[in-house]
Amino acid sequence: MDAHSRGRADEIDPADQWVLNPQTGNYELRLDRSAGQSAAPSRSHSPSAAAGAETSEGGTATATETPVPGQRRRRVPEQSRGGKQAPASRRRPKQGASRKKKVLLWTGGAMAFVLVGGATGAYLLYNKLDGNISVVDPIGVEGKGFRKGEAFNVLVIGTDKRTGAGNSGYGDANSPGHADTTILFHVAKDRTNATAVSIPRDLVTTIPECQTRQPDGTVLTIPGQRKARFNVSLGQDGRDPGCTMRTVKELTGVDVDHFMMVDFNAVKELTSAVGGVKVCVEKPVDDPKSHLKLPAGESLIEGEQALAFVRTRSSFGNKSDLDRIKVQQQFLGSMIRQMKSDETLTSPTKLLNLAEAATKALTVDKGIGSLSKLQGLAGELSGIDAKNIAFTTLPVIDNPDEPKPVTVVPHPTLAPQLFAVLRSDTSLTEVKKKEQDAKNAQTQAQAALLQGTRATAADVRVDVYNGSGVQGAAQSTLNWLQNDRGVLRSTNKSNAPEKAATTTLTYAPNQADQARALADMMGLPATALKPGTQDAGEREPMTLVLGADFKGAGVPVSGPVKAPDVEKVAADQQVCAK
Repeated sequence: MDAHSRGRADEIDPADQWVLNPQTGNYELRLDRSAGQSAAPSRSHSPSAAAGAETSEGGTATATETPVPGQRRRRVPEQSRGGKQAPASRRRPKQGASRKKKVLLWTGGAMAFVLVGGATGAYLLYNKLDGNISVVDPIGVEGKGFRKGEAFNVLVIGTDKRTGAGNSGYGDANSPGHADTTILFHVAKDRTNATAVSIPRDLVTTIPECQTRQPDGTVLTIPGQRKARFNVSLGQDGRDPGCTMRTVKELTGVDVDHFMMVDFNAVKELTSAVGGVKVCVEKPVDDPKSHLKLPAGESLIEGEQALAFVRTRSSFGNKSDLDRIKVQQQFLGSMIRQMKSDETLTSPTKLLNLAEAATKALTVDKGIGSLSKLQGLAGELSGIDAKNIAFTTLPVIDNPDEPKPVTVVPHPTLAPQLFAVLRSDTSLTEVKKKEQDAKNAQTQAQAALLQGTRATAADVRVDVYNGSGVQGAAQSTLNWLQNDRGVLRSTNKSNAPEKAATTTLTYAPNQADQARALADMMGLPATALKPGTQDAGEREPMTLVLGADFKGAGVPVSGPVKAPDVEKVAADQQVCAK
């Protein structure tokens, strides 16, 4: 392998790149010179690794003189960065010096990934894990990575493709792999919280036109489809994960930055790698369809039994896909807790088994399609506490177009509110509430404008001006107000005198009840309300100027300060399936 391809400039073997960790007094291997110090690097579980590394009381791998077959002898530097002679013996780390180990552990194990480095054989192990990852390069996916101070979204797709031993009893025998379980995972820009939104497979939505790259290099354009089940956004007619990403963007208005895709084997292999996942059921389960058998109370499951648990529909709730989603969310929260546990983090064998299983299970986009890029993702996510990871499901109602509903559609009010929460980077767990309030630019005095009575839609009078720069925005808003909201006393006043950065609603003191009603309808933040000082005449309308933050008729301009009233559960909570 070329010396420069793995950071080996000037023929420096990665096995020789040892640096002093000032927190522990130990010398540690660093494959990436730009990487920060780690309190406890992972170690290989191979016999050669065990022979070539000792463990200090702080849990840090230390160097010995034992050579490793097939690998150059490691050079321990004679001098530290400060120019002092390296100590003859290792210092014990100070009390409390070791830091929390950081691991990538996210939804369904699809994001489960271990930061590997600092052990004998790590160079070879790095290459092996890096080669495990499958990469797809969907057309139109930027793969921009992760920028500090910016939120990002990862789409986790679980397919029903029946590959792998023992999976013949699950899914459609002829399925190319549809979007069976899909979670939009939003990571806040301050990295204090995350929101995981499950999208029902039986949701009826619009699948936009998309292009896919064929094996022979040609590009296939797949027509869009209206009123289609969400799960056919992948696999059907040759659609790839990029088509699913575009479908989610069309549905939510949220930019999807990356995707991770796994099949049935991922659940089996990842749960076995961590030694099982704890689940809880309120009553005994004996499901002849999934072959799941569990006693009431808590159980430790892995492998085939874990897959049966997340696949079964017949044992919980009203036996629908929506109830299955709840069970899956409970399972994923338990898996995250298990991966964060000391039992997993302090076991080199479990860590490496987990890394091996995770990399083999993943198919990802080019933007995160290497071990180093996944390590970067790990760094962005590792500081989020499990209690601040909220699982919820896209709010839905029965499909009104079906005499006997078997599919669902987005809830007309709660779904747009949830999408607005994601777009405005508002936490469902209300982490750092004061910062969230500041983020929405609302002081208590300004927010008070929304407190009080509301006029009826029929009594709201408003002139709509387009300052958004979006052609037809005023007319589309007028149509929505009159046809969907019953605001018949509204008028399209065409373009505003100049473009506006934000949407504003100007009103007189005696129109406050009308202003609050219109703000509720349009999802306007309190900062959009501009009260005047003199009362208006009886028939005088308010003035609504659509700004650059306008996203479409009926789409809230910004997320509400408080999250919508949707069912959610934090990843640190143990919930028994009903």
